[in-house]
Amino acid sequence: MEPIKIHPTRITPAVILDPSRGIFRMYGRSSPENSVQFYEPILDALSNKMNVPRVDVRIKMEYFNTSSSKCIYDILKEIKILEKKGKEVMVRWYYDEDDEDMLEAGEDYSDLLDLPFRFIEYHPDEQKTA
Repeated sequence: MEPIKIHPTRITPAVILDPSRGIFRMYGRSSPENSVQFYEPILDALSNKMNVPRVDVRIKMEYFNTSSSKCIYDILKEIKILEKKGKEVMVRWYYDEDDEDMLEAGEDYSDLLDLPFRFIEYHPDEQKTA
């Protein structure tokens, strides 16, 4: 499968998903009109195409709305399923040093799904990609 590469916009995050290499990256802002439609191809690729022993997940969001939060949860739920299938999974959750809400969101996802997260604080002037 060809990697999925989505360039960021004002309302959608950048996404890089390469199932053949076990790589998932997402960063930016997420507040699309139809979150389900935006995230559907990503969920499909995670659930059907990820046939590697390790999955490296890096998420660095500046903001996401409520419907995007549900979709991010669904993505992480698919990643949890991959872990249950025996894949080695690590989620790196980047958060702005001044954004406690984003840190708490990551902690909530980690707790709800019992997924291994590594929380990485960054300064907002640092590079925008994960």
